[in-house]
Amino acid sequence: MQSKKLKLREVDCVPFDDQRSGTAGLRKKVTVFQQQHYLECFVQSIFDTLKLEPGSTLVLGGDGRYYNREAVQTISAMAAANGIGRMIIGQGGLLSTPAASNLIRTRKAAGGIILSASHNPGGPDGDFGIKFNTASGGQAPEQLTETAYARSLACDRYKIADTAALELDTPGESAIGDTVVEIVDPVSDYAELMEELFDFELLRSALKRKICLHFDALNAATGPYANRIFCDMLGVSPECISNATPLEDFGGIHPDPNPVDAAHLVKLAMSDGAPDLIGASDGDGDRNMILGSGMLVSPGDSLAIMLANTVVAPGYRNGVAGVARSMPTSRAVDDVARELGIPCFETPTGWRFFCNLLEAGKIGLCGEESFGTSSAHTREKDGLWAILYWLSMMAGLEQSVGEIVQRHWARFGRCFFQRRDYMIANADDADALVQNLSSIISSVPGSSDTGQQILEADIFEYTDPVDGSLSTNQGIRLFSADGGRIVLRLSGTGTSGSTLRVYLDRTEHGPGVAEKSPADALASLGETAAAIARIEHFTGLKQPTSTI
Repeated sequence: MQSKKLKLREVDCVPFDDQRSGTAGLRKKVTVFQQQHYLECFVQSIFDTLKLEPGSTLVLGGDGRYYNREAVQTISAMAAANGIGRMIIGQGGLLSTPAASNLIRTRKAAGGIILSASHNPGGPDGDFGIKFNTASGGQAPEQLTETAYARSLACDRYKIADTAALELDTPGESAIGDTVVEIVDPVSDYAELMEELFDFELLRSALKRKICLHFDALNAATGPYANRIFCDMLGVSPECISNATPLEDFGGIHPDPNPVDAAHLVKLAMSDGAPDLIGASDGDGDRNMILGSGMLVSPGDSLAIMLANTVVAPGYRNGVAGVARSMPTSRAVDDVARELGIPCFETPTGWRFFCNLLEAGKIGLCGEESFGTSSAHTREKDGLWAILYWLSMMAGLEQSVGEIVQRHWARFGRCFFQRRDYMIANADDADALVQNLSSIISSVPGSSDTGQQILEADIFEYTDPVDGSLSTNQGIRLFSADGGRIVLRLSGTGTSGSTLRVYLDRTEHGPGVAEKSPADALASLGETAAAIARIEHFTGLKQPTSTI
């Protein structure tokens, strides 16, 4: 392959002041990214911050949403102009987030740029997102994203190559000047990894004989992965896979696998003759929802149950060194870790906080309340992996989803959990609420005139046990006298307004826990949270916008 003389340009531009990354990269409306120079300025800030060695390898791909292909073309031309030696791009510009993380690691790339707004809606009027991952395959740490933001505030020019559009749909190699562009099958390396972690022969047998699977890809990135792994490798009928074609607007389906946005799957699970296991993943393939006949598994329970049953999969039979959960996630896994005698780390929200623990070998499983779970096999959360883990538990234990969950509750108790979201149009109102509660936090313990008596209250901060970095103001925690917990924090994944998230959890033991609903178990705790935070006063909202 002979390189051609490349014409490079440095384009003058005016810096933007709104390119600070949230918990998982920069997310804005598509129309924002379509502004002249907007995408280019952010990408140049990434290159300027990373300072990659000339000739480095970079992985690039995304969830296939609207503007994905155009962004791939732009970033490829910029990568060539910035001295990248090899670009590894998913066919059609498609790469699930966990598959991209795996490629970064296996191909020893210097990092990756992932185009995704994850679970946010797609289409011309929807959202777009971009984040960069380091050589570990994990999300850039906060210090690095803050450096990139600072650079964006001064970015007044960017480098780009004048080149013809890449042929993205055919695997193979081409060149942009001296930069090799390799278009790869987005599924094969990831599928091989899954076959190493799980007993595919056992799964094939169980799926043939006794487990009926239904998987919904929500017209997002995981459709091709599900077809290859579940159908081609494990023998599941293609009829068991729905919405498997990635679409730029997700076919109008909300790409978030939760009980509100994927209510059709909850309805299926509660119907007569429901499949034994119903699974779904989100826009970029890193989230999961697990349901069985008559049963929705909460993300906190899912992580705890995985930890209690590592013997079911070859990749985990020797157990794990430790486990981690994000601070708002239910404390169900804490009790399992305590019984196993392994550490349980409580981190801020954002998958990047797990990466140091994974790299240091301190944990082997991790998860968060927003339907994300994963292990040391990658540095991102992984939706299909979670479904394969549940299939492995069902096959290895020879139990249904409901039997596995109820057996767990009988042993460890049931940790009831709810997330109540308040969508607030004016972000200043949300900020005022949090600032007020933070200012009175020391006076909250001891009060009982708002329902539950609060014994302790604090503003969560985290010192990373690996590098010693400190993250402050990571959410407000209130602990009640009956063992309950309230967490309040503002979400970092939206693109307009603000979302106040209120998390409630409390563990109960006894034979009646299976019949009790989270709404009943947590009603008093929710009233206490609303009263102490004065939610209606600051936002005008009497009820949550949604409850998960």
